[in-house]
Amino acid sequence: MSRTNFDQLLQAGCHFGHLKRKWNPAMAPYIYTERNGIHIIDLHKTVGKIDEAADALKQIAKSGKKILFVATKKQIKEVIAEKATSVGMPYVIERWPGGMLTNFPTIRKAVKKMANIDRLMQDGTYSNLSKRELLQITRQRAKLEKNLGSIADLTRLPSALFVVDVLKEQIAVREANRLGIPVFGIVDTNSEPKNIDFVIPANDDAKDSVEVILGACCAAISEGLEERKIEKADEAAAQAQAEAEAGEGEDKPKRARKPRKNAEAPKVAEAPAEEEAPAAETPAEEAPAAE
Repeated sequence: MSRTNFDQLLQAGCHFGHLKRKWNPAMAPYIYTERNGIHIIDLHKTVGKIDEAADALKQIAKSGKKILFVATKKQIKEVIAEKATSVGMPYVIERWPGGMLTNFPTIRKAVKKMANIDRLMQDGTYSNLSKRELLQITRQRAKLEKNLGSIADLTRLPSALFVVDVLKEQIAVREANRLGIPVFGIVDTNSEPKNIDFVIPANDDAKDSVEVILGACCAAISEGLEERKIEKADEAAAQAQAEAEAGEGEDKPKRARKPRKNAEAPKVAEAPAEEEAPAAETPAEEAPAAE
């Protein structure tokens, strides 16, 4: 069963591509026709590609790995933030910080710095600072929160990237390609699909178009997370049962082993015989006294 259908995508405007003169020839297999100088995307192929991408995303989520959502377009920011938050995944909706993937340890240091500022503010370390110094620190904290707050929980490299408008976010795509991280992308007719592992041909400018595709993908991610939760619960129950059975086995008194009937009696080592004491010499009879 498909996660979306032709009519649903058509109503959301997913079929509208870019102007013919702006097209990328590599997108030709996904273009149905041209109307009024605008390319029309083949939504039958889009439906199949959405299902393919959703199944892969479900497996990634089921294995407990993170998927990083990336979209810095103004009209798409809110949709990305809402959908990614609903499935507990990190996202980037402000400027892509260069080297975020290829220089990940430095990004983690900046996130830790943000947490450190919070800790020092709470324990009163900054209470003796002047208003100017406190204002500078507060501004720095706000800037870090704006750019990196949504990836604060990303302690290791993500296992996949979901990109809206791969042309605008080409730096993120290049970094992912360099590290071998699979890329899922909503690809419009003016973009290059070559470096995208899971291409979803669709309109990447309209909010409704992005929302319907993200809705289907996030529903699949949610299913994967739910299945993972059920599997973990089953494993915990099985482990508890095994431990309980092992405990019962230890509590049972051990039965004494009965001696075998034909068993030979154990040989007892004979104590060395005591030496007989020499008999006491009897005194010789006295000779009769001479008369």
